[in-house]
Amino acid sequence: MSKYYLFQDKKKCIGCHSCEVQCKINKSLPVGPKLCQVITIGPKFVGDLPKASYVFMPCFHCENPWCVAACPTGAMQKRSKDGIVFVDHSLCVGCKTCITACPWGTPQWNPEIGKVVKCDYCMDRVDQGLKPACVTVCTTHCLDFGFAEDMGQIRRERHAAIMAALE
Repeated sequence: MSKYYLFQDKKKCIGCHSCEVQCKINKSLPVGPKLCQVITIGPKFVGDLPKASYVFMPCFHCENPWCVAACPTGAMQKRSKDGIVFVDHSLCVGCKTCITACPWGTPQWNPEIGKVVKCDYCMDRVDQGLKPACVTVCTTHCLDFGFAEDMGQIRRERHAAIMAALE
């Protein structure tokens, strides 16, 4: 697993897709490939009212990523220092094997460059001590990014703040 974790508080997400848009801007992506996606669940009726929920789907940066194992050129790589899975575009030949191998559909085809692209947690930003672009524009602050071991505490603090607000 990556030493980092991208956390979504599903109760706060309003499905605005600003994370998707900022990702595309940050990575200069054309129409088509999405390195993160907001999936709509529903709507379903809660009482008499329709309600939808939204699930943020970035790359999971798997411990044993199938995309890395499937790549015949070594273009799909996992950084040993932090577990971030990324594409080395200088080695990618556009065979799309990694796209087929990933059970989550994370690697995407970029027709403008004829190569695969995927979420890399904006590793250029992470290396500078910054958060991924998607997290920085989240309208409701439902996204957070940090070390995986700290996410439990962050979740507890968020829950405590919600409970305090209800009192």
